[in-house]
Amino acid sequence: MKFFVDTAEIDEIRELQATGLLDGVTTNPSLVAKSGRDFKEVIAEICDVVDGPVSAEVAATDYDGMVAEGNVLRKIAENVAIKVPLTVDGLKACKYFRDHDTMVNVTLCFSANQALLAAKVGATFISPFIGRLDDINLPGMDLIADIRTIYDNYAFTTEILAASIRSANHVSEAALAGADVATIPASVIRKMYDHPLTDKGLAAFVKDWKSTGQSII
Repeated sequence: MKFFVDTAEIDEIRELQATGLLDGVTTNPSLVAKSGRDFKEVIAEICDVVDGPVSAEVAATDYDGMVAEGNVLRKIAENVAIKVPLTVDGLKACKYFRDHDTMVNVTLCFSANQALLAAKVGATFISPFIGRLDDINLPGMDLIADIRTIYDNYAFTTEILAASIRSANHVSEAALAGADVATIPASVIRKMYDHPLTDKGLAAFVKDWKSTGQSII
């Protein structure tokens, strides 16, 4: 499974890039607003740090506006993926950008039917929102599994990008359900390291090593 980090904070991205775990980045208008910085400058800086796809979302909701904004964004760097909403105009814009050899992340997916439409127009990524479905008592992980079955049935190449990840358990569950990618808040990625038995075992090893009085160096 590929790991994308869901943030517009460049320091978080640099930290995770240094671990070797990071395969890409997703951003959205809310994350950029939180950073307080110029949108295009943020995307350019992220693309300099990360070799993998960097999702940059259009603000327009109509086809012409999405195409105009996307054409600006895709010129920032070759690894920009234009992020469009799963609407009729968004799907039309997806086809336009795919016809122009640009990666597209179709976002705000909440049903298997929507995911099927995105694959039909050649989306690079489809972003089903697990957490938001869970919030309204619908099983978000079931949607990942359904999309996986549909895509495998017809050999669609669109990658399933599990989004709205709320916990470390969400990540492993999405992997088990067949997601190709998970876009994860930096705080959740850090929680994936943690396990009390790891901490306990390491503390015992450190104590025993000190008791030997030895030094490796």
